[in-house]
Amino acid sequence: MTTTPDPETASETKSGPQGYRYLFLSLHLPALALGLGQGITTPVLPGFAESFGVGAGLAAMVFTAQLAGGVGVSIPAGYAIDRFGRRQILIAGPLITAASLFLTAFATADSFALLLVYRVIGGAGQQMWMVSRLTVIADTGGSSRARQITQMFGVQRAGMLVGPLLGGFAATLWGATIAFVMHGAVALIGVIPSFFVIRESAPRRRTGSTGTGDSSIGFSWKMLLVRPIPILFTLQFLAALTRGGAIGGGTVFVFAVYAYGTNEATLGVLSSISAAIGIPLTLVAGQIMDRYGRKVAIIPGLLVFGLSMAFLGLIAALAWPFAAFIAAFIWMQVIAAYLSGSMQTLSTDLAPAQARGTFFGVGRMIGQAGFMANPLSFSILTALSGFATAFFFLFGTAAAAASVLGFMLKETLQKPNDKG
Repeated sequence: MTTTPDPETASETKSGPQGYRYLFLSLHLPALALGLGQGITTPVLPGFAESFGVGAGLAAMVFTAQLAGGVGVSIPAGYAIDRFGRRQILIAGPLITAASLFLTAFATADSFALLLVYRVIGGAGQQMWMVSRLTVIADTGGSSRARQITQMFGVQRAGMLVGPLLGGFAATLWGATIAFVMHGAVALIGVIPSFFVIRESAPRRRTGSTGTGDSSIGFSWKMLLVRPIPILFTLQFLAALTRGGAIGGGTVFVFAVYAYGTNEATLGVLSSISAAIGIPLTLVAGQIMDRYGRKVAIIPGLLVFGLSMAFLGLIAALAWPFAAFIAAFIWMQVIAAYLSGSMQTLSTDLAPAQARGTFFGVGRMIGQAGFMANPLSFSILTALSGFATAFFFLFGTAAAAASVLGFMLKETLQKPNDKG
């Protein structure tokens, strides 16, 4: 009996240089640019915020603002992806990000409020790229979804290996604004190939207006309230809240700057070392998830990451030396690398084919809300009770996330003999 190839697994049938070249130009190169740019600016941001004369709590808002932009644009971006196609949003995201970075470098006018506005715009651009990219992987990834997603994050971390060194030393030599110019330039260079190689992957645009991917057929917002989707969204929020301070350093860098007076170059070196160690773990996690299951890979990672937060809490409470912070920071970043792409993989397993873009828009909004809640809770708890309380709170959210996945969500990896 002859069967028609599943469009979702079409990408797996590609072989030879053309398939690999397309994957590199459409997925790996933009991810590399995203990681490199993020790495360039992240170690610079706490000191840059401090230069406006704000305290640690307000300084953490530079991370909150970027995440807020991602939260605000997630659902509109997801709807636009289903309505107009993946390609347009995939290209527009990096262009918007680059514009926000150039504005940060040249148009802040010594205004911390403007800096926050530009961070919101940049976060929106990054989220547009991520939602559209995840939708394309859900369209075409087939049984290698976890590997494609972790490869994307692994390549992004490879960019973060070099980025902090470039940004930290460039800021030390020429001032903080040069880092934002470099980040903007990298974002533009990374998106150029997408103009020429990105192909539309939306099912309804491949099969016509009556195709199964038409977002007007069979999709209802009530679908997002049917089990296990609410459990998945709860897990995404808790996991993002837990790991938000580890993305490129984030609020943990704020702790380093205010508790130890650490400079940009030192933070850049630490980030690069951590990224180098974590890249292989990111790729290994994808292999484990595709072969043995999602839960086997993710639950231990969440628990071990939570223990790194508890260790940071002890460091803050007992005023341990900077060497202890270095150990905790590398521990945290390595496990964060291992978990990279884990929530996105679960999402691609459960995304409804009728409206994947909208689904990912909602999911990324919830995830970004969790990431945003990290610096927000960190700011509030630090102001009320100190750094130790903020870190112990994140240990609790890690344990809660592992519990939700372990006891409330079934394994989502579908093997051939599971399909009946």
